[in-house]
Amino acid sequence: MPMETLTRWYLCGAKSPSLAISAGWTTLRSAQLSPVPGYTAWVCTGCRVPYKYPAHATRRRSSLSRVPENGMHGLKGDNDGTGSGSLTPLHYLPMTRIAVFPLLLLGSVQLYAQAVSVESDVLYAPNLKLDIYRPPNQGASLRPAVILIHGGGWTSFDKSTMHGMGEFLARAGYVAFAVDYRLFHATENRWPAQLDDVQRAVRWVRGNAAKYGVTPEHIGAFGHSAGAQLACLLGMEDTRDNSDPNLARFSSRVQAVVDVSGPVDFTRDHDPEGDAFLASFIGADFKKNADAWREASPVFHVDKKSAPFLIVHGIADESVPVAQADELYDKLRSLGIPAQILKLDDGHTFGKPENRHRLAFETQTFFDHYLH
Repeated sequence: MPMETLTRWYLCGAKSPSLAISAGWTTLRSAQLSPVPGYTAWVCTGCRVPYKYPAHATRRRSSLSRVPENGMHGLKGDNDGTGSGSLTPLHYLPMTRIAVFPLLLLGSVQLYAQAVSVESDVLYAPNLKLDIYRPPNQGASLRPAVILIHGGGWTSFDKSTMHGMGEFLARAGYVAFAVDYRLFHATENRWPAQLDDVQRAVRWVRGNAAKYGVTPEHIGAFGHSAGAQLACLLGMEDTRDNSDPNLARFSSRVQAVVDVSGPVDFTRDHDPEGDAFLASFIGADFKKNADAWREASPVFHVDKKSAPFLIVHGIADESVPVAQADELYDKLRSLGIPAQILKLDDGHTFGKPENRHRLAFETQTFFDHYLH
């Protein structure tokens, strides 16, 4: 399904514009939209009136495209895969098995004319940089923030793979921070260097909240693959390395987490190649020190203080079995933590455009609920 131009509308007297896209999803702000199955128009979920009527919506910039008859339904009960069937073992070697996360392609969608403000390569620690995506015409208003953490098996890629999601969230009203972290090579930068870096990034954002127009008590984390493992821990753990006196008073916990294709339990799904990598990365053999592997596994850190979670996983993921997503979801829910799980008919990096759109829609909806 091709990506098409987004349009801006004022809906049901909403004070701020919402977005709609003909591929069958919306971003939500003051009013809600949802496509009607088999019906080529949009309706408001509040009043159920189709937006083809000029009296009910003021058009901005361009016309609202028709929704294809196979357009996606709303948030509940759709694309909820069972996760059944045979699954290949878990692998962590990124360059041969894990591609660049295709949310980068979201940046190619023409949104609206006003440009997002992007500040690139800002130092947040020695030799570590982040990119900052700010909403158009933010002015002096304070906005929630989202930390964006790239994947790559802890050994490759960088913050640039989060460019599309950064722009998307900025247009939705968030200040997004795409962060680099130390990459593991040979024996250099073993775990938990990566956790220390992203925790520092959160504290740096809080320390610079006034400068970038951020509400410091409303920060979320979004991560894909290896980045999702790190994002999970930001929603579960307090600061591990608090040695920097300039940041010591700031918390590294986030208030909401989106986990996309994340490995959350290193103690399961063993295979020789993956185990050899993890033994080197963690610095301990599983048979000799299983506790070290559990310490790096988010599922063992879930407690009643954990942040709300949105877990998104492909049922055809051959790098991280969807059973890991189920395990995390069950653990969160068992302790009463708000959690949602969305299983899509796709692989590790979501190659289908409609699934990338769905992910973006669900991500904004989730953050809108928990960061405002």
